[in-house]
Amino acid sequence: MTSLTSLIHSTICWRILKGVWPLPQSFTISSERYPLNPQAFYFAYGKQSAAQEGCSVLDEAFKRYFSLIFPDYISGRFYSEAIFILYALRVSAGQASLKAETVWGALRGLETFSQLVYQEDFGSYFVNKTEIEDFPRFQFRGILLDTSRHYLPVRAILKTLDAMAFSKFNVFHWHIVDDPSFPYQSRTFPDLSAKGAFHPMTHIYTQSDVRRVISYARMRGIRVLPEFDSPGHTQSWGKGQSDLLTPCYRGSTPSGTFGPVNPALPSTYKFMATLFKEVSSVFPDSYIHLGGDEVNFSCWKSNPDVRAFMQKMGFGTDFTKLEAYYMENIVNITTALNKTSIVWQDVFDYHERIPKDTVLHIWKGDPASYEAELSRITKAGYRVLLAAPWYINHISYGQDWQKKKIHIPFTGTEEQKKLVIGGEVCMWGEYVDATNLTPRLWPRASAAAERLWSDEKQTSNVDKAFPRLQDFRCKLLRRGIQAEPLFVGHCKHEYQGV
Repeated sequence: MTSLTSLIHSTICWRILKGVWPLPQSFTISSERYPLNPQAFYFAYGKQSAAQEGCSVLDEAFKRYFSLIFPDYISGRFYSEAIFILYALRVSAGQASLKAETVWGALRGLETFSQLVYQEDFGSYFVNKTEIEDFPRFQFRGILLDTSRHYLPVRAILKTLDAMAFSKFNVFHWHIVDDPSFPYQSRTFPDLSAKGAFHPMTHIYTQSDVRRVISYARMRGIRVLPEFDSPGHTQSWGKGQSDLLTPCYRGSTPSGTFGPVNPALPSTYKFMATLFKEVSSVFPDSYIHLGGDEVNFSCWKSNPDVRAFMQKMGFGTDFTKLEAYYMENIVNITTALNKTSIVWQDVFDYHERIPKDTVLHIWKGDPASYEAELSRITKAGYRVLLAAPWYINHISYGQDWQKKKIHIPFTGTEEQKKLVIGGEVCMWGEYVDATNLTPRLWPRASAAAERLWSDEKQTSNVDKAFPRLQDFRCKLLRRGIQAEPLFVGHCKHEYQGV
């Protein structure tokens, strides 16, 4: 790491270093501390490391984290001989070693190390003698951004990805289209955005934009999970694709309005197969989110052709069977494209026949309700994600971050518990755009991040968590993230150097 000519023993560090966020699984820190000289500090690849110079993820991470660790220092040296459980980090006299099984573990370890380094009033940098062994509690730790209800510029998405990496989130769930607008610019169906976006030139995501987001996310150890929600939430789709949505009727006459995707037409599935073939090539992640929530049956009920189709299929008047038929077809389309589907819990609630590798996403209810849903879904053998406690677009006066550290309730066997693969913070966009996205999201989302990463028993006390989160919020400010305050107080380095 760097050569040290002296060791400084001091207890003042305890006032300066509040800790790490999220809290590592095993964390031992000493009052013994070592000065760091930015001019002599460098990252180096270990001789036995499988990753060496040329590993783009780590090469870029070394540069990025040098600037985060020494924000007042302009340039640094980057030697490539890597400091490389998910990761184990040890800081001792003269060097620090980071060992990780994957480059992604190394990224998380670099983030932890960056938070261990602190700066005193006179500008000197220090790090304490530390030993850490760390790994995430859950493999899926996501944040959903809604870019349909309000368009979010690419730069706002990239800034969110930066902040996600600081809190060790690893999945960006891109709810890219919905009823209000269709900003995704499709090569195959250009009219979808040309007619369905808020503006066909300024409020769209081009193929280049999407590649940029995916590449930026990957370098920070974050997967990009696209969601194309149907058959509901598709009003914007119909503007650029005729005959896709169901015509609604008033009595025996079309009303001129449209409902969900029309599940009775063969052309619907041909269109979806073509669209998802493109989406699967643009978004390389092995998972794709298909939605399936909040389908209003009233338009289907009014349409004589849909009712005739239901009779033909033997569905009677049970429209949940019609939705099940539609979703089963869509899941089969994406399965054929070697994608694993994620769907909202409604799909399970309607008893739809879906592959066992499908992931169910819980978004509804109070703790008792989603605890029961967790139990039902895992008992049926499905993997599950939990989002219900973390609808972070809902705000309230006071320290509502404490509610985001909610206990994750579960009733079931150990085998069922293994099927809970993680959770997600959802930022729906009815009242959120680029002007208020960052302060509404951070540091409140970080509270959920710790629940998804750390040992719940060690982190359940919000009073003990408060000083660490307050310190972490100040780190976010210095890193350019406009995180809102937790309570009365100040940061040594206020936002933008105020």
